[in-house]
Amino acid sequence: MEIIILPNEDAVAKRSADLVESQIRAFPDTVLGLATGSSPLGLYRELINRHRDHGLSFQKVRTFNLDEYVGIPADHTQSYRTFMDDNLFKATDIDLSNTHVPDGMAENPLDAGPTFEKKIAETGGVDLQVLGIGTDGHIGFNEPTSSLRSRTRLKTLTKQTVEDNSRFFGPDEFQPKLAITMGIGTILETRRILMIATGDNKAQAVQDMIEGPISSICPGSALQLHERVTVILDEAAAQNLKYQEYYQHVSEIQDELVKKHRPSDWIAR
Repeated sequence: MEIIILPNEDAVAKRSADLVESQIRAFPDTVLGLATGSSPLGLYRELINRHRDHGLSFQKVRTFNLDEYVGIPADHTQSYRTFMDDNLFKATDIDLSNTHVPDGMAENPLDAGPTFEKKIAETGGVDLQVLGIGTDGHIGFNEPTSSLRSRTRLKTLTKQTVEDNSRFFGPDEFQPKLAITMGIGTILETRRILMIATGDNKAQAVQDMIEGPISSICPGSALQLHERVTVILDEAAAQNLKYQEYYQHVSEIQDELVKKHRPSDWIAR
């Protein structure tokens, strides 16, 4: 696991965008796994800027989103399909038919997960998965106690997650308590993972993910099992880490090695 600690959210967004851009330029038809919530917003803004100002094309890119609420249609203002359309897709040249979000309105929600897994398999798998982490350590909507081998499935959200996400819903608006989410096992099958975390409120989850034991109580800790994970943090999110000095030392040495010997080492396929 590579840990990169940067001064602020803006620096995190730019460094994250550098990595995603390098992936797309190397493989224009790359398959991206995408996240919603506040963590990737800076990344998406940077990617839009690079599309607009520097010719970064998404025309052949294919995407799979981590999750979707159950019970609200795709065109609902709080659906994750709408989130992605508004915060990335509609501002780039991506073909919307190549973008996939779990079906939160499936007639049988239990069928939505296997259907999504089949689509992922048909593309050859996800090359690069973007992740954020919840304050309780969840990734996607894999809440604490989720199986580390889980697949895309129906999941009940914890009270903490519902509370954390309540700011996105009006006081009289229906807020779902169920979601379809990629499983931890599904995430671990992706070729490369980029984890983004910023802010004081993520500090404990970040420490548990990186320095704690591998446990279903902190689903993000399962990323310790993946051989190609890059975690990009701002100083606030990294504040609880005991080995910050070591992570910075390793990051500096790796940067030099990549520049000299393996300039495309970060690319996944």
